[in-house]
Amino acid sequence: MRALVRIADRIDRLTVSVGRASSWLLPVLMAVIVLNVALRYGFGLGLVELEEVQWHINAVVVLGCLAYAYRDDVHVRVDVWHAGFSRRRKAWVELIGGVVLLLPFVTGIAWFAYGNFLYSFSIGEGSPMPSGLPARYVIKFCLFAGFALLALQGVSAILRSLSVLARPRSPSRPQPRPGGQAR
Repeated sequence: MRALVRIADRIDRLTVSVGRASSWLLPVLMAVIVLNVALRYGFGLGLVELEEVQWHINAVVVLGCLAYAYRDDVHVRVDVWHAGFSRRRKAWVELIGGVVLLLPFVTGIAWFAYGNFLYSFSIGEGSPMPSGLPARYVIKFCLFAGFALLALQGVSAILRSLSVLARPRSPSRPQPRPGGQAR
């Protein structure tokens, strides 16, 4: 089981590195937005390049931080009872959810995103706007990479769940009776 945890730790380190690096683009994104707004409303100058840079940076931040958010358990949860579950029950939820829901979904998206990237790269796709950004395939690769990293982080969560479930259960303590005496 230690081997599973070591593999999960390596995946987590990769996820943290990519997530932190991606989050450093947020000040750049804010600067581009402020510049775009100032040029548009202050000088009446709208630049397609700045708008495309905005959504490219935003996409890189979101896709780079998906797995990071999942790792730190700061993503949106659908189950309202999760907080009250025991450690083993949480491990079962993560294991089943990861295997049945997360991995098939994100690997499917990653698979199709990779095909989309390859096609875009093969034709040298750029922006359809005359003054737009070239190399649109770069952002399409980021879509693939973000979901592939999320799939890897899902594997990490599954490995950690298996590690928890493989540990022997701790012996349960006797339950006190209403009169205060143990059974």
